[in-house]
Amino acid sequence: MTQPSKTPRRQSLVASTTLAACLSGMVFVGQVQAQAAPWPAKPIKIVVAFPPGGLTDAYARNYGDYLSTRLGVPVIIENKPGAGAIIGIDAVAKSPADGYTFGMSTSGTYWQNRILYSKLPYNLDKDLTPVTVFPSGPLVVGIPDKIPAKNMAEFVAWAKKNPTSMGTYAPGSYPHMVADQTNRQQGTSIQSVHYRGEAPMWLDVASGQLQIAVGSFQAFNTVATRGVRAIGVTGSYRSPKLPDVPTLTEQGNTEKLVTLEGGLPLVAPAGTPEAVLKRMADEAVAWSNTERAAKLRETFAIPNKPKNLADTRKDWEAEVPVWIKLAVDLGIKLD
Repeated sequence: MTQPSKTPRRQSLVASTTLAACLSGMVFVGQVQAQAAPWPAKPIKIVVAFPPGGLTDAYARNYGDYLSTRLGVPVIIENKPGAGAIIGIDAVAKSPADGYTFGMSTSGTYWQNRILYSKLPYNLDKDLTPVTVFPSGPLVVGIPDKIPAKNMAEFVAWAKKNPTSMGTYAPGSYPHMVADQTNRQQGTSIQSVHYRGEAPMWLDVASGQLQIAVGSFQAFNTVATRGVRAIGVTGSYRSPKLPDVPTLTEQGNTEKLVTLEGGLPLVAPAGTPEAVLKRMADEAVAWSNTERAAKLRETFAIPNKPKNLADTRKDWEAEVPVWIKLAVDLGIKLD
């Protein structure tokens, strides 16, 4: 029996269905190809929330050079200082979560800004995610040679009788908190003077415009032969470069703040692919075992290394609440 021929309408329906199926298949294939697209396929940018010359910038450039050779694409370091690191952090928070933009700043500006400022243009918990934390090691407490103090207790006694200013590398930074806590507990009136990074801060200590500052060993060391000396270091252990300088804890300071060691978190926009986050953290760990990384740690007197993504997240969950509570307890507001 002869099959009836397809009507024009039926032919049109079949053709439309076939075309739709083909188009759907093409879209699916395109999506799979897009998902499988190799990363990275273009330059990676690391936004540093401080100017060149400090520890954050040094870490970013050293790690960035290594990363470029490993991934085969340029790694661009973009310095965006200002507003207590908010400008740089916000630039990262508002970037696409595609694995091509990362940010570096100090732990205090990431963790405590939410307390120090009433309103931020970003939400740390929702807009950013940690990758790894580059340790900063013990920070150096330095004063001009002209001030007759050999330790922190003697400096506090001197500060009670003389106008005193402490340099900080950003509003709300670790030294800013040290100054505020010292005022509250010791009855001093130390004024915090904020800088965009460490280099200009230490120069003003050397010139006598500042009476005290707290910062990285490498930045301090640039003025160590220009009339600035160390009277203590922060953290739970002495600086490898200043073995004769006792920690503030050894000097009798029992406050939790002076025992904590901050760091320099590498973060990414929330939603960045997990595989990318893990690769970036793994490369940071691998970089930390290179000769060049070892030289950087020696220069800045940093004995410890960054951790992988899983361990970084564990530390983040455990340490961030401690830093936030310190900010709450001190009651500092910057706006």
